[in-house]
Amino acid sequence: MIINWFPGHMTKALRELKAEVKNVDAIIYVLDARAPLASLNPELDKLADKKPILFVLNKIDLADQQKIDKLLKDDVLRKKYSNSSVVILNATASGALKIVLSELKNLCRDKISRFKEKGLNSYIRAMVVGIPNSGKSTLVNNLCGKTKALTGNKAGVTRGKQWLTVANGFQILDTPGTLYPKLENQNVARKLAYIGSINDEILDKNELACDFIADIRKIYPNALAKRYSIDENGIPYEVLEKIAMSRKFLLKGGDPDYDRASIALFDDFRKGKLGNITL
Repeated sequence: MIINWFPGHMTKALRELKAEVKNVDAIIYVLDARAPLASLNPELDKLADKKPILFVLNKIDLADQQKIDKLLKDDVLRKKYSNSSVVILNATASGALKIVLSELKNLCRDKISRFKEKGLNSYIRAMVVGIPNSGKSTLVNNLCGKTKALTGNKAGVTRGKQWLTVANGFQILDTPGTLYPKLENQNVARKLAYIGSINDEILDKNELACDFIADIRKIYPNALAKRYSIDENGIPYEVLEKIAMSRKFLLKGGDPDYDRASIALFDDFRKGKLGNITL
């Protein structure tokens, strides 16, 4: 299965982002901590050229802390841009506003200093970008203190840009989640599909589930065995059958319901029921 998804609204979104980037002081780049490097969109990277950038590793409550610590230790993200910073958080938790605003102030300190010298109060404007389902709008709502941006546990909920006041002296632009026109690296594409950044409805759920089983057994052996009380041995399709039988997902006649098993597998992974995982 070749995975690729770039609906028309993303083309429009990228065009609008390129037009708006000149109006912002900084970029808040939201990454999914379950697949942080796969969450980097080359098209969004181009927007960040010469702008201060705050990488937000979101959904840390679902991620593997040891892998994230190594990522931070190796300074993989900050090496991309000299004027950048990285924070880790759960966009639904309290305290996100303080963390983000503190880092934005630091990144935009030159502008703040220039305004202060003139006796003026600075106004910081930041653009929030990221791939679909990375938690951008959830973070925006947390920062605003109320539900102002549409959210949903699926790709493509936010369709238009929204300027929102976060706090005194801060304004942010919520933008639609965007991928890139061609997902040439299918390893990256699979990871994006696993975390829900690609519309589930365009994918063969059973084939994707088998790919996930093959991948997850390599990096987190026993995660499936522990969750479903099964033997993980065998080809992925056999393991998927074991999951169906374990959960009693059966069709008429007693045959395993692979579709329900696949849906349950990804639902469990995305809710953290397979453990804290970073791909």
